[in-house]
Amino acid sequence: MAKLRVLLLYISEVSGHHQATIAIESALRILRPDVEILNLNAFNYTNPFTEKIVNRLYLGVIKRTPGIWDYLYDNPSVIESTQKIKDAIHKHNSPKFKRLFDEFRPDAVVCSQAFPCGMAADFKKRYNSSIPLVGVLTDYAPHSYWIYDTVDYYIAPSEEVKDRFIRKGVPSDKIRVYGIPISPKFSLKHNREELVKKFGLNPSRPIILAMGGGQGLGPLNKIVSAFKKMRINSQLAVVAGSNKKLYRKLERKAKSYSKKIFLYGFINNIDELMEIANIIITKAGGLTTAEAFCKGLPMVIIKPLPGQEEINTTYFLNKGAAVKITDDKLILQFLQDLLSNPSMLKAMREAALKISKPYASLDIGKLILELCLTTSSTA
Repeated sequence: MAKLRVLLLYISEVSGHHQATIAIESALRILRPDVEILNLNAFNYTNPFTEKIVNRLYLGVIKRTPGIWDYLYDNPSVIESTQKIKDAIHKHNSPKFKRLFDEFRPDAVVCSQAFPCGMAADFKKRYNSSIPLVGVLTDYAPHSYWIYDTVDYYIAPSEEVKDRFIRKGVPSDKIRVYGIPISPKFSLKHNREELVKKFGLNPSRPIILAMGGGQGLGPLNKIVSAFKKMRINSQLAVVAGSNKKLYRKLERKAKSYSKKIFLYGFINNIDELMEIANIIITKAGGLTTAEAFCKGLPMVIIKPLPGQEEINTTYFLNKGAAVKITDDKLILQFLQDLLSNPSMLKAMREAALKISKPYASLDIGKLILELCLTTSSTA
């Protein structure tokens, strides 16, 4: 029997989109070790030079002028006016995509971001292909850039997102509410005492985990400054991600403090840190929040970015799993109030666990394999 082949498409190496495809790949290898997987940065594959420019522009916009991103995000007039540009990009990329599909011959294609999903959907229509195509949302913000007739299934993180997609015209039977795919390792439980010792932390003091996604975004510097004034005897673990400049800055600052701050760069065992933390302060990206909720972590979100982060935050607030800080100066007060309120922390932990879908990647993997088997049997 021929091996099943799965093509996973994402954009940007250090991103939640990439982490999502890595999680799906891990799940597929658990479910079917002999599956052949190509996990590809679609933007880099089709437009390697443009990718670097777009990434820089995106980071510049969300850091300096987030209002522009808020205007562009899921704006019907923008979507309509850019349709011809999108069609031209798809047409330009089509020969590369055809070569990729001809060489790898996937039994199913899975996209964790709307851009490659659009290219794959266009490929199916252009070449009359019946390859199953799955779009996996990594936020609670289902924008219209995702919607194409040739997408076979959408993976939604919640019933609310499913309802919004239905209102946008997506048939109900095309939507599966499996959740945001996170690594299967987040569903594992460890001995907390052993983990605390492993990280050199004190088991008798609350642990505050601060992080800004893979790229170390958000006011981590201000969080560290606020922690210096904490009256409650606690510990701060800061994950700077791939942001080396920020890491060096925080390292210099931490050395001047009497309170010990535990500082990390990009790490592969964030699941262990999340398991021992009492609170997480983070940006409201889909992957990080899905991971944190799987561990039942009460969440503090500081000034979420317009667009998907703001929509994510609203969802978490409505569910009682997070609190939002709109002013950096209130960080210290919020942290002290939360740590002084065990009943509130308990309620937030319970709400976080209700939101969580720890087996999302495995559920997605099972669907993909079903689609692959259907494809291979009809080939």
